[in-house]
Amino acid sequence: MLKGKTALITGGSTGIGRAIALEMAKNGADIALNYLGHAEQAGAVRAEITALGQKCEIYPCDVSSFDESKKMIDAVIKDFSRVDILVNNAGITKDGLIMTMTEKDFDAVVSVNLKGCFNMIKHLSTHFVRNRAGCIINMASVVGMMGNAAQANYAASKAGLIGLTKSVAKELGGRGITCNAIAPGYIATDMTAVLPDAVREKFVEIIPLKRAGTPQDVAQTAVFLAAAGYITGEIIKVDGGMYI
Repeated sequence: MLKGKTALITGGSTGIGRAIALEMAKNGADIALNYLGHAEQAGAVRAEITALGQKCEIYPCDVSSFDESKKMIDAVIKDFSRVDILVNNAGITKDGLIMTMTEKDFDAVVSVNLKGCFNMIKHLSTHFVRNRAGCIINMASVVGMMGNAAQANYAASKAGLIGLTKSVAKELGGRGITCNAIAPGYIATDMTAVLPDAVREKFVEIIPLKRAGTPQDVAQTAVFLAAAGYITGEIIKVDGGMYI
């Protein structure tokens, strides 16, 4: 399905990013894998992908840095000659009630989750426009659509990402470039594993499918969007009906 294409995936060493990298590799894509602070896990993902017969290189980079992001993208294009798919998956949480949330925690989450996506799209846009093709997939969240207590920073970053997605879709669509977002609900990852059991049980109770999602559920949607040439500006919820 993705044979001959190269996908650049941010935050690809663990969780949803790892699942997307492996699923795209299984569907024929070569993978440029970005990570920050998880070198061992990134190396393990690279080994899994090369065992599948696909090329994979790993790139440490803080996507919230405008200059570092540009250097990484230049290195990826040098190593792979081209990028066809960009998956903006890197993200962090620093939860807290608005009354006690620090400016530092608010800025950190917005810098990675929203500005990091801007950095990546900004630096790759010329490459995509030159090729008159490209697929951008941003990782939003249902929290950005419905809000969530103690996650004002996270919700704001993901809501902003939805606006960014729609704007980029309109701006670059005339050059054959698609831009969509996936909005996961409650997904069983290391990020959600730190939640108390009572909180996780409460989430499952309100989900019509009565289970947490898996990284694989999100990865399959990412592969679908990567292969879909006539879908753009959409926000696809992968939430088991949580948002209904």
